[in-house]
Amino acid sequence: MALLRDSLLFNYVSGSLGDEITIYRRNNQVIVAKKRRKSTKKPTKKQLAQRKMMQLAAAKARQLIKDPELKAYYQSKAGPGQNAFNMALQDAYHSPEIQHIKLEEATVVVTAKDKFRVAEVEVRVLDSAGVILEKGNAVLGRNGIDWYYKIANLAEAERIVAVAVDIPGNETVADLLLAG
Repeated sequence: MALLRDSLLFNYVSGSLGDEITIYRRNNQVIVAKKRRKSTKKPTKKQLAQRKMMQLAAAKARQLIKDPELKAYYQSKAGPGQNAFNMALQDAYHSPEIQHIKLEEATVVVTAKDKFRVAEVEVRVLDSAGVILEKGNAVLGRNGIDWYYKIANLAEAERIVAVAVDIPGNETVADLLLAG
């Protein structure tokens, strides 16, 4: 691939030349590259799975940018040569990350990150049989990463489950076993 600058000939030409090269523009730059060919190899299971994930993410991204507020949010995150759809696609493709769960007295602190924004964190408190004793949404702390949830009855709690959800609805689940 070559980037051309100040070339009068290539500034007005685009497309393929034979079966060898393709000339196209991206971000006001003229690019000359070897012509792409369709692969003759059968895709692997992993490639097929990635393609399926990308199709699902693209469908979510199309839905997200229909909302004018979300479209404006994603456009504000876009860099040079990117648009709101590109950003929404990235967000829809990747799930949030729960980095840490800890218990400080009767307060659960969940550290959750996402490239864009974690929309909510739900905390579930379970007993030894797996029955949900209580659940509710955590409150975002001042640092923008830690989420806080106050447990009403810690005595019977055996396990704490945190579910982080981002704007497109991707979920990540993590749990903390309490020492009995």
